Amino acid sequence: MSEDDKYPAESGRRRFVKGVVGGGALAGVGATGAVTVNTLTTASGAGGGTVEARVVENVGGPAPHGMPQIPIEIDDNGDIKGIWPEVITETVQGVEVEIARSEDFKGSGVTYSQEWFQYCGIESNNAVTPTYESDNYFKSDPDTKYAWQQDALSGGDVLNVSDLADYEDWGNGIGSDGIGKPAMVTWRSEESENPVPVTVLRSSTVEEAAQNDPWLEASTDQGVMAWLNKCTHFCCVPGYKSNGGDSVSYGAEDLIYCQCHQSVYDPFSVVSSIYVARPRPEG
Repeated sequence: MSEDDKYPAESGRRRFVKGVVGGGALAGVGATGAVTVNTLTTASGAGGGTVEARVVENVGGPAPHGMPQIPIEIDDNGDIKGIWPEVITETVQGVEVEIARSEDFKGSGVTYSQEWFQYCGIESNNAVTPTYESDNYFKSDPDTKYAWQQDALSGGDVLNVSDLADYEDWGNGIGSDGIGKPAMVTWRSEESENPVPVTVLRSSTVEEAAQNDPWLEASTDQGVMAWLNKCTHFCCVPGYKSNGGDSVSYGAEDLIYCQCHQSVYDPFSVVSSIYVARPRPEG
């Protein structure tokens, strides 16, 4: 692979491009080293294998596929939570197992499952245990890089839609102002030493796209969307409008940029991607 193929050149932003990415090679395991794929289902839940997910598209760099979107909802108080799939019981090879999977999620035609998140070690996290008890609200990350969040919220505070009220004007000196306001949060990580990193973004672009897309209508609310913020290359934590000069050098100042190996993702391009989910450990 040439250097031109591996690393992104400057490019314009693509918005909510439909299609299926990665169906041929199925190369995206999303962790260092070889992985043995177990296509069966274990007592812990989904055993891994090929999965089709909705992701924020990888548009540059060595990452094999995009990062999975997390459907959200906003409660009557304005607090934002990630939706966990319905837990169902299936019989596999004569054994009853529990798995979190929602067929035709909210009438969108998309099957949403825990397997979307089974890569980069997340498959071993309690967060993707089907029956893990969590209120599913997004909690402010104490290590957030955003100055507005450092000033307004303490670590563990529940993110409220009012915290993102100035999304049509917000800027931080990186890229363009007014295209969306982000927050760094954790999800389903109560008492966890390895919290699950998530980015929440509120944008008028999301709001507009949801009017004509059944999946986005089902998975976003009031222009708010979220994704699991683990780079599918070497499992680093990328940043949306948080890496200043480095992201500018790669034309990614208005995109999600991973500083480790220059992978770039477009939060405004949600696509279907086929990749390999890693098996959950037995137990």
